[in-house]
Amino acid sequence: MTAADTLLGTALVEEATKKSGLVWVRGTGAARALWHVWHEGAAHLVGDGPGEQPLPAGLTEGATAEVTVRSKDKGGRIVAWPAAVTVLAPRSEEWEAAVAELKGKRLNAPDAERMTERWARECRVVRLTPLGARTELPQTSGAAAPLPTTATTRRPVPAGLPRLLKRSLRA
Repeated sequence: MTAADTLLGTALVEEATKKSGLVWVRGTGAARALWHVWHEGAAHLVGDGPGEQPLPAGLTEGATAEVTVRSKDKGGRIVAWPAAVTVLAPRSEEWEAAVAELKGKRLNAPDAERMTERWARECRVVRLTPLGARTELPQTSGAAAPLPTTATTRRPVPAGLPRLLKRSLRA
């Protein structure tokens, strides 16, 4: 991989992640769709508190995660990148800067005035720093098998229903 490829991959990760309001993050378990902000070269997330998004298992200090970025307009996968996970200490300088950005993007917060205090007490702010980019197309679809359910699909339309509907339209 040349230096130009590395720079191109870094630029792709940054631009795609900035423009996408949602990223898929996989720690040690299943991937989760999470809202985020891009700030100072990394994606920042807030979660795991009351009223906030649940973060995937395995997003702990020093761990790595897999981030998949989707296209905002088409929803398809653009790029996937490995990330170094850093949990920001509440009220630290990095935490304050990240929270200032996150606060502007948090929609429908029940306590907008006291949101940052709640985040400091009850939530985690996580920084995902890119470790590179994987721009090649994946070999598998990434689709997960549906969870088992008792729900059923619709049954076939009864043969006489179209005639009944046509008759009610004439009346």
